[in-house]
Amino acid sequence: MPTVFRLGPYRFYFYSHEPNEPPHIHVDRGAASLKAWLDPVALAVNHGFRGHEINGILEVVEANRDTLLEAWHEYFGTNK
Repeated sequence: MPTVFRLGPYRFYFYSHEPNEPPHIHVDRGAASLKAWLDPVALAVNHGFRGHEINGILEVVEANRDTLLEAWHEYFGTNK
């Protein structure tokens, strides 16, 4: 599970066995976890985050979308 970056208590990472799904990022904080699509940025799955926290995380994903997409394509060897 390659970590792309950390921000405070949040870890932004990929699962290495998901190359056939559209680009997305997983975000964990403690026992809470979510999955966000990158193109366009949208919540895919949430386990344990509250609404206001989800919105903040999605704002971070949106602000770092280009970097996250670049990391996705580099890691999985896919075209942009």
